Amino acid sequence: MSPMPAAFAPAPMPEDKLSLLTRLTEGLEPHSLWWLSGYAAGLAERAPERPVERAAERGAARPGIAAETLGAVKLSIVYGSQTGNSKRLAEQLAAQAESAGLATRLLRADAYPLRELKDERLLYLVISTQGDGDPPEDARGFVEYLAGKRAPELKRLKFAVLGLGDSSYPQFCGIARRLDLRFAQLGAQRLLDRGEADLDIESVATPWLQRALQTAKEQLKTSAPLASVTPLRPGPQAASPWSKEKPYAAELLLKQRISGRGSQKDVRHIELSLEGSGLSYQPGDALGVWAQNSPPLVAGVLAALHLDGEQLVSHGGVQLPLRDWLVGRRELSKLSRPFLLQHAERAQDSTLKSLLAPEQSAALGEFVAQRQLLDLLLQYPADWSAEALVAALRALTPRLYSLASSQLHVGPEAHLTVHHVHYQSVAGARWGVASHFLSAQDEGAQVPIFIEANARFRLPKDASRDLIMIGPGTGVAPFRGFVQERAAVGASGKNWLLFGNPHARHDFLYQLEWQQALKAGQLQRLDLAFSRDHAHKHYVQHLLEQNGRQVYAWLESGAHLYLCGDATRMARDVEAALLALIALHGAHDPDSARDYLSALQAQGRYARDVY
Repeated sequence: MSPMPAAFAPAPMPEDKLSLLTRLTEGLEPHSLWWLSGYAAGLAERAPERPVERAAERGAARPGIAAETLGAVKLSIVYGSQTGNSKRLAEQLAAQAESAGLATRLLRADAYPLRELKDERLLYLVISTQGDGDPPEDARGFVEYLAGKRAPELKRLKFAVLGLGDSSYPQFCGIARRLDLRFAQLGAQRLLDRGEADLDIESVATPWLQRALQTAKEQLKTSAPLASVTPLRPGPQAASPWSKEKPYAAELLLKQRISGRGSQKDVRHIELSLEGSGLSYQPGDALGVWAQNSPPLVAGVLAALHLDGEQLVSHGGVQLPLRDWLVGRRELSKLSRPFLLQHAERAQDSTLKSLLAPEQSAALGEFVAQRQLLDLLLQYPADWSAEALVAALRALTPRLYSLASSQLHVGPEAHLTVHHVHYQSVAGARWGVASHFLSAQDEGAQVPIFIEANARFRLPKDASRDLIMIGPGTGVAPFRGFVQERAAVGASGKNWLLFGNPHARHDFLYQLEWQQALKAGQLQRLDLAFSRDHAHKHYVQHLLEQNGRQVYAWLESGAHLYLCGDATRMARDVEAALLALIALHGAHDPDSARDYLSALQAQGRYARDVY
């Protein structure tokens, strides 16, 4: 049993209660501790005064903290984040609110105690939208609860919503819009217009956060910070010097193709050195890569617009040659709705304009999915100045890859499983930004990277728990790290991997490693679905159907279930198969099967990393 930190002694409770509390909090992650602190504060707020007085009489109250502040959580900030951006903004707002003297609590959506929603008075929500209108993984339960019949009336709540999204998708900020409307339908009062931030997040988020902070001050009528106010959240831990804003230049150690020559996919195993960086990660985390656009693509854009790459362009207080803007600072592979609106006006093309009508969202989504910037410029010519182009294009953002390694196994290295996206369009060769950037680097090159923690996709603390891992294609990446980690710590729980890809001969990623893991007893089951090797296509969801009884038995015995890979079709098909097997083998109706799966997610036993 870990001792309680010295800062909390002497404890205002009997020794037996203190022992129970220590056991309860041991191993909990920060968001769980924050939730627990808020829960305890709520209990203290509702408790009679005498127990507090008795605690004070025993000398247990910490100097400088008034008893009434312990339950004074008045501003709740809730976030749902897939790639870390919503979390970062919510943390920024919470820190500013605390500095302004506002009693504040910050909660991830899946850690928010839903029963407390009816009692909320002031709530800010920062949430992203994934793909075609899906919530981030950590907010699925929160969104379903609000949309359902159990959601309470919220006539005493005042709220505001900041949405993050990608306007290249039809359902841009769709989750934020739905929740903003739903809060109002439930009777809550909207304090601020909904913010909708595209990939150029700061241009919308920064002013919205400023207004949100000022509004919270007005609502809570709090002035300067009070010396007696202590945040309920734990103090910050020592941070790495490297971050998204300050990436580490990692040496490329190995770049190896692991799909066969006959495969339609070019999948690479990438190994990067973290030696001397101080960077650390856990299995399930992601690696952010700051990539650059390929020189041929940049040359094509310059030629299509008849612009000089050496022309100096000033934007946002930075002056660079146009070529440098396009290589490293502007998004060229994804089209955004704001840019299309401007380009349609410049091109004066009726077909392009008609695509931007609200009722054409599906057609626009298909149009954007099939074209990069250069394709648009060639198909719908228009004049752009260098300054206007830089101002209109979105900022280039880093790409995230699930880490395919455990540091306990590989040491100061980070491994990735990367599908090199490349294809021929009508106008020539096209590539994925980061996958092409990584594939084009020589061993020994420096790659700007950072670690993006993924607290919702973690191995169970209890190493005796069994794992069911569903990872078709490059979705198998994090499970390589899971198996390595479990072997390194000597976990006693069983590991079951379900993997799928088109062909066994060409697309069996890490085949030798999985076979060795089976032989060594580090992997107890390996079920495979190679969709093009049979007369009828065979996918991982079919493996679930065939093995439904065993899957349900593992879940009933406490197994943790993980899913990683494509969100567009695979994840939905797999979830449908899971619901079906739960209903069949657990004698559930459709609603209770959904409740069963939701309960697994709430318990941290069903985690998804889909993209």
